[in-house]
Amino acid sequence: MRIMGLDVGSKTVGVAVSDLMGWTAQGVEIIRIDEEAGEFGLERVAELVKEYEVEKFVVGLPKNMNNTIGPRALASQAYGEMLIARFGLPVEFQDERLTTVQAERMLVQEANTSRAKRKKVIDKLAAVMILQNYLDISGKTL
Repeated sequence: MRIMGLDVGSKTVGVAVSDLMGWTAQGVEIIRIDEEAGEFGLERVAELVKEYEVEKFVVGLPKNMNNTIGPRALASQAYGEMLIARFGLPVEFQDERLTTVQAERMLVQEANTSRAKRKKVIDKLAAVMILQNYLDISGKTL
C-alpha cells in the first residue's frame, strides 16, 4: 500500500509517496496552488494518486508550538476534507511542527544549497519528513 504525504501551504503543496512496503518516503514534486483563488491542485493530486496507486493520505498538521490549532492547521484540515470528498480515501494528520525548519537546516548544512535552490525543494523535503515521521511512528519501518 502506498501512502501519499502532503505538506500543504497557501501557495504550494509538497508531495511525497511511500515505497510499496511502506518503509520509506520519497519526494515527488511541488504542486503550485492558489489558496485565495480556490485553486488547490487536486487535478494533479489525482494524477499522482493514479500513477502511484495511493491508498491513503497523510497531511501535515502545522500546530502552534503550544499544541493549539491555528489558521494554517485549519487550512490543512480543510484540504484533508477536500481529499476525502474527492478520492474517498482515508486521511490522517501528522504533526509537522518544525519540519520546514528541519528541512531548511538539512539543506543548508548537508547539501550546502543556495537560498534560491532551497526554495525550490523545501516543500517537497518537508512532505518527505512528514510522511517518514508518520511511517516511523506507525511502526512501518525496520
